[in-house]
Amino acid sequence: MSTLMTDSSSETVEAANPDQFELLIHLRWGDMDSLAHVNNVQVARLFEEARVRAFAEWFGARRENISMLVARQDIEYHSPLAYTPEPVRIFGRVSRIGTASFQFGYTLVDPAGTTCAVAQTTLVVIDAETGRPTPIPDPIRAILEEHHGAPVKFRH
Repeated sequence: MSTLMTDSSSETVEAANPDQFELLIHLRWGDMDSLAHVNNVQVARLFEEARVRAFAEWFGARRENISMLVARQDIEYHSPLAYTPEPVRIFGRVSRIGTASFQFGYTLVDPAGTTCAVAQTTLVVIDAETGRPTPIPDPIRAILEEHHGAPVKFRH
């Protein structure tokens, strides 16, 4: 089971599925927009926070040995996410592993159990000196494979 260390705005949760993680995270009042739901930019930030925390847990100090860039971010919104004092859940997993890139898949669920959004981020491992894509190092690949799960199912 994967656990994520969290701060005061979220809680540590064990994932029910060993190839994915689960993060409980509290929303902020300022995450809302003028339509009284969580702004789409803030949803992207929630997914980013989940990915960063997963990397910290999975890679630890080994993360310092590689450089990565976000190459693509796809988010599909299923339901508005209203502000709530109860935490939302983000489920995530590595959904594809290539030679120099991999994809991170996410599902954002509100406290009532409604899926509000799904997302997929493509990350490319780069050579820090040249800025060019480079193969995923074997120790990092092994960690990614431990968390490899089903791809994100977009409606389109």
